[in-house]
Amino acid sequence: MTQKLIFIGPQGSGKGTQAKILAEKLSIPHISTGDLLREAKGELKEELDNYMNEGKLVPDKLIIKILKQRIEKPDTDNGFILDGFPRNTAQAKLLEEITKIDNVIEITLSDEEAIKRLSGRVNCENCNANYNELTAPKPKQKGICDKCNGDLIKRNDDTKEAVKKRLEIYKQETQPVLEIYDNLLITINGEQTIQKIATEILERLNIR
Repeated sequence: MTQKLIFIGPQGSGKGTQAKILAEKLSIPHISTGDLLREAKGELKEELDNYMNEGKLVPDKLIIKILKQRIEKPDTDNGFILDGFPRNTAQAKLLEEITKIDNVIEITLSDEEAIKRLSGRVNCENCNANYNELTAPKPKQKGICDKCNGDLIKRNDDTKEAVKKRLEIYKQETQPVLEIYDNLLITINGEQTIQKIATEILERLNIR
C-alpha cells in the first residue's frame, strides 16, 4: 500500500523531524519544497532565478511543475512525504491536479511553546550545529559551540517578534488547507517527546 502523505504544522512543531523519521521507516522520500527549489537544474533553475533575483515570490504553478517532476521519479512508487507544502489553499488545489494524497498529518503546538522553541534557537556560525538556549539541546557554555568552539548566533527570523509574525501567517494561510483534507486528517499533539509523537503517528496510520 502506498503512503502519499503531507505533514503540516506551525514553525517549531517538529514536523520536519517527524517526516524524516517516518520516511526512513517506510523507505519513501521526504520531499521538502525548499530543498527542491534549491536543487532545481536547467531551464527550471533559470526560471526560478529570474523570480528570486528580482525578489519576487515563486509562482505556485512553477512550484507544482517542479514538484510534479520530483514525484514522477521511481523512488516514489511506494509513496512520499511532503514537508512544507501545500502552504495555502491555492497550492492544495493545484496539488490535487497532479496526485492523490492518502493522509495529512497535522502536528499541533501552542503559540507559547512555538515561541519558546524558536526564539531560543541558535546556530554555530562555523559548523552550523543547532542548539536551543531555552529548551534542548542546550550548549554546555552559553554562546559557544560544543563541537568546534565557534560563536553561536541567532537567525533574524527567530526573534520573538519574527516568530509571532510567522505564526500569524501560518494561521491565515496554511491552517485553512486542513479543511480541504478534513477526511484525511490525523491530528497529533506536538508537545510530546519526539519518540511519543513518532509512535503515535505509526499507530494512527496502522503501520507496524
